[in-house]
Amino acid sequence: MSNELYVPKGATADANYALDIAPKLAGWTHSSLRIVELEAGGTHTFTTGDSEWIVLPLQGGCSVHVADVEFELLGRDSVFAGVSDFAYVPRDAQAQITSGAGGRFALAGAKCERRLPARYGPAPEVPVEQRGSGTCTRHVRNFASADAFECDKLIAVEVITPGGNWSSYPPHKHDEHRPGEESELEEIYYFEIDGPNGFGYQRVFPSREGGADVLAEVRTGDTVLVPDGWHGPSIAQPGHDMYYLNVMAGPGQTREWRICFHPDHVESTGGYR
Repeated sequence: MSNELYVPKGATADANYALDIAPKLAGWTHSSLRIVELEAGGTHTFTTGDSEWIVLPLQGGCSVHVADVEFELLGRDSVFAGVSDFAYVPRDAQAQITSGAGGRFALAGAKCERRLPARYGPAPEVPVEQRGSGTCTRHVRNFASADAFECDKLIAVEVITPGGNWSSYPPHKHDEHRPGEESELEEIYYFEIDGPNGFGYQRVFPSREGGADVLAEVRTGDTVLVPDGWHGPSIAQPGHDMYYLNVMAGPGQTREWRICFHPDHVESTGGYR
């Protein structure tokens, strides 16, 4: 199996970002993810270019300044503490993130065409749902799902998988454009595990000859790329809840998340993702 789809913590770190997954690095066209770590009073400025971005606090709060608007994000103590508010930053803009107390902030991005207005996403308006049952129970925070928050191309959600449970299951794919049935989306999984020494596992396997194939042990700060293929399960170590941030985008004219389940596993669980 190739490990090119597994990006361990720190592998793409530079002076600006603790994680920087750009389309060129991933070998695809649309989806991006960056993690910014700021000390108390720290500031980070970035140009959005041809992509739209969501600033999502992982730990701590910040202010986001875009053109003549500024958004105050209360953030959270950790990704396991609950839902966070967020800010949408359009393409062809310059944005500045400032954090009085410091923190870590995800920048989820997607190459896009339309320039939408900068906006604030309040935490109370984020739809949260439980999917699956029993040992396949997980909790999905649909802060920028296709039907919850308007973007041009970007789709992003957070998932909390209780320790010992499976999520992103049954295995599913979204690597073909089949109107009404499946959408073509590049996907990033960014992981954090609750508690010291916690870990989990992520599986991606081919849906076509020569397709994506990886089995990765993941820890806090690790990332798995899904350019194509069946993905799932995501398995959380007993006693350690697993968090992952999913960032998706693709070439389709319609922004939608349509998936195809693996026929050998579709009857074995209740729910998906």
